Amino acid sequence: MPLAIADTYTYRVPDEMLRPEIGMRVLVPLARKQLIGIVASVETNTEIEAGKIRDVLLLPDIMPVVQASQLRLWRWIADYYMCSIGEVMAAALPAKLHDVHYSPSEGCRRVRLSEYTSSPIAPNPLDEQQLRAMQQIQSEWHERDVVLLHGVTSSGKTEVYVHLIQEQLIAGYSVLYLVPEIALTTQLTDRLQAVFGNQLVVYHSRVTDAQRVEIYRQLLVTPEPRLILGARSAIFLPTDKVQLIIVDEEHEPSYKQQDPAPRYHARSTAIMLAYQLGAKVLLGTATPSVETYHNALNGKYGLVRMPQRYKNLLLPRITMIDLQRQYHRREMYGHFSDPLVERIREELTKGKQVILFQNRRGYAAYLQCTECGHVPHCPDCDVPMTYHRMPDSLVCHYCGHTQLPFTVCPQCGATMRVHGFGTERLEDEVEQYFPEARVDRLDLDSTRTQRAYQNIINRFANHEIDILIGTQMVTKGLHFNDVSLVAVLNADGLLNQPDFRSYERTFQMLEQVAGRAGRTGQQGEMILQTFDTKHTIYEHVLAHDYEGLFAAQIAEREKFNYPPFVRLITLTLRHRDETRVETAGQILQQRLGAIFGSRCSALLTPGISRVKNLFARQLQLRIETTANIAYAKSLLLREMHLLEGNPAAKGVVITPDVDPM
Repeated sequence: MPLAIADTYTYRVPDEMLRPEIGMRVLVPLARKQLIGIVASVETNTEIEAGKIRDVLLLPDIMPVVQASQLRLWRWIADYYMCSIGEVMAAALPAKLHDVHYSPSEGCRRVRLSEYTSSPIAPNPLDEQQLRAMQQIQSEWHERDVVLLHGVTSSGKTEVYVHLIQEQLIAGYSVLYLVPEIALTTQLTDRLQAVFGNQLVVYHSRVTDAQRVEIYRQLLVTPEPRLILGARSAIFLPTDKVQLIIVDEEHEPSYKQQDPAPRYHARSTAIMLAYQLGAKVLLGTATPSVETYHNALNGKYGLVRMPQRYKNLLLPRITMIDLQRQYHRREMYGHFSDPLVERIREELTKGKQVILFQNRRGYAAYLQCTECGHVPHCPDCDVPMTYHRMPDSLVCHYCGHTQLPFTVCPQCGATMRVHGFGTERLEDEVEQYFPEARVDRLDLDSTRTQRAYQNIINRFANHEIDILIGTQMVTKGLHFNDVSLVAVLNADGLLNQPDFRSYERTFQMLEQVAGRAGRTGQQGEMILQTFDTKHTIYEHVLAHDYEGLFAAQIAEREKFNYPPFVRLITLTLRHRDETRVETAGQILQQRLGAIFGSRCSALLTPGISRVKNLFARQLQLRIETTANIAYAKSLLLREMHLLEGNPAAKGVVITPDVDPM
């Protein structure tokens, strides 16, 4: 397994061994281990003394397994995201390529990458709006390499993508098509295979190891142009032939890798990869990130709009329901208001389908004693444990710790009561209130395998499910013909997050989930249940007013010094001893404060201050976009290394996160 090595090492190639090429794997000794490395350069002379240089042990390949373009990208990721190139290598290469006994250049078991056997069909003809958008994109690419396609939900952006992809493949070039969630590949795969047949390859974390390495091998050794569809990890595939990168739903936080390193953002990385390859980038979404839209309005990116739905269908009407009033009048069925229950029954009677959105999985948020108020917490994290009915257990959604639930309070012996609700509890209530309906869930618990994703989505598309309950998975780019109603059971839970992006993300999520309704035929509807009908964000949601939301957010960002007006770098310090991590944090804060002044925050205690028995403290740097960010990072790295040598901070791990989400 690659190590977190930030530097390169020099080795001698024995005379009897073939001369290696850049990008080949080598087996080398390092300390007391034997590790696989990648040849970064080949020199004929070295200043290292002969007795101090060690020999390469083995060349397992007869050809490079990493292209020069990949190595360039690896170096950029390591530099920009302040991680080691060894960590990038670990993320970039399929697991089998970490094994010295496997060689992609030799015979290996062939894996069928596509089940598609029919002849490809022609793309659907573009309507006037789609054709105009395609022509504008091509025109913008003459001046700028990156274009934002801002099209409302169901405007037909995918068909524009298909025509642009076809142009590239006919010209002999490959295309990289990124999506934020592997759930989206299910419907997209069917559509793209129908047009491009076996030119399509699908790559994401749920593809088997054998398929991953075979896809990698084929892209490495075969000259045919390919359409590569995948989640963020597809950015690491061999891409020398790529001349177009599409980043669909570019606003999605899922494009940002959180843990482990490299903590890269696939959108930013795709833009850099395109720059290195001389390729073009198309960013597509109905709800652009504030940073992306700011770049488009300022002329850094091109901007093309598709303001109308396909066939001029109306955007969904949005109805708000005041939960305070409903509870006061006792007009609630569990977590369903009377008007929502009535509307669901009306749509089911018409033979339509309904999507219910709740951004929490499990049965209940937590258990609490009815007498003393005790809430069971994870023993390793400072978070309440979520109750899951299937299986009957308490689960920590941060570290995965699982235990049996308490029937009585362990502190006082009184009764424990569930609080809050998740998708599992909604499923129980729906089955109770709508016993004739066919119900299923789309969340992390119900989709542990890729086949489970496909099964649920296909069954819903085939009208074998009447009501689909889901988390964020149901909000992103899925297309169902007969969904006439979507409902958000508790919109307030989205807003109440301690994050400067919470309003932006709430609008994006609500607009995206609303976009699942009424995609064919009559106008759809979204019902929002909320305790705060006067909240300003709902003015923008009710009017589908992204421009108004952006104007409010960009003014606030500028006033309070947030992106896109600064670059953020978050430093997280962790240790099992809370006193030690606090001390180390104070030392680092003083050092950075002396260098960066007010750009460095005070030492912060995260909302969740302990995860997996490690206590955490954080510092945040805000660097002006006009400043030399590379120089700022070099100063930061110097101080981090100095802290590592301080006895008071012994064992404290510091994790930098550039452009945190």
